[in-house]
Amino acid sequence: MDRRRLLGTAAAAAGAALIPGRAVAAGDGLAARVRPYLDRALAAGAPSAVFGVIRGARRHVAGAGQDGPAPDGRTVFQLGSIGKTLTATALARAVGAGTVRLDTPLRLPPGFTVPRGTTRRITLRDLATHSSGLPSLPANLLDGADPYNPYAHYTLEDLAAGLPRTALHNEPGSTYAYSNLGFGLLGQALAFDGVDAMLRRRVAAPLGLRDTTTTLRPDMASRKAVGHMEGEAVPDWRDRVLSGAGTSIYSTADDMLRYLDAQLRPERSPLRDAIELTQRIHFTDPATGLRLGLGWHFGTLSDGRTVTWHNGGTYGFSTCAAFDRENGTAVMMMVNTYSDTTRPFDGLVFALLDELGS
Repeated sequence: MDRRRLLGTAAAAAGAALIPGRAVAAGDGLAARVRPYLDRALAAGAPSAVFGVIRGARRHVAGAGQDGPAPDGRTVFQLGSIGKTLTATALARAVGAGTVRLDTPLRLPPGFTVPRGTTRRITLRDLATHSSGLPSLPANLLDGADPYNPYAHYTLEDLAAGLPRTALHNEPGSTYAYSNLGFGLLGQALAFDGVDAMLRRRVAAPLGLRDTTTTLRPDMASRKAVGHMEGEAVPDWRDRVLSGAGTSIYSTADDMLRYLDAQLRPERSPLRDAIELTQRIHFTDPATGLRLGLGWHFGTLSDGRTVTWHNGGTYGFSTCAAFDRENGTAVMMMVNTYSDTTRPFDGLVFALLDELGS
């Protein structure tokens, strides 16, 4: 992939044939349902894959790899944009605490010029529903960027310099347009220059997500999968400024099943009110009918049931999480390869979720 095309895809990271792969699995009858999807993930080009599923009171995690040991529930992957739902949960907690409202205008410290529309200002709700009108990336993000690690060089000073160059594509609150910049600014609005610590304290720690963090502990590094693009190993993404967009966060299938269990059963969670707020419809795109919660997207399964979902990716990893509260089912997928805009792995998640609910 050439450098220009590579940098142009920085916002993304948001086969049926069976091939051999060594797998490790734990669980009950769910194993027979999950195994074909692992095979399909390998057939679609994943060096390794892990799926975690919830069906009622049952849990199952299984991994498979082309070569070497198969990943398991403790294998560390970069999570990508699923991390946006953690930032949205932090926003919902702040709303519950009364420190902000969803219609609070976006405010940043002096020196950071906030773009605004002609009719009104950008609100925190706009940021959390991708309806702010902001572009997907800062105007100056790719100036001098490492094509394989496009956020690593970007500083708060760069953000301050880029915001005055940033024009809104749409009026706030009018149109869905996916924006890493928007969620990055949401994180900074909630905890300026302290986003990562805020997400650990306000979301990950209360939910017991010990391995969901932007900072690799030594024990995490020893069990981290190596990211790949087009068959070659690539570096993990680093981001010190826009990490509220999920650009540099890590997690595991075990952690994500805990997270999805809280989404399915908020009443058992210490973050009940915040989780419920994120799952309400807060914006519907007038052009497409796409419905948005805070961070979460809503879709429809084959039998009309509602699926709540988010995917993620960096240049070395692809992930997707989806759940159906009505049937108490959830699926998490992690693979250690980049997935382009066709997102071939996401369809496996929705198909498996559909099957589990039948």
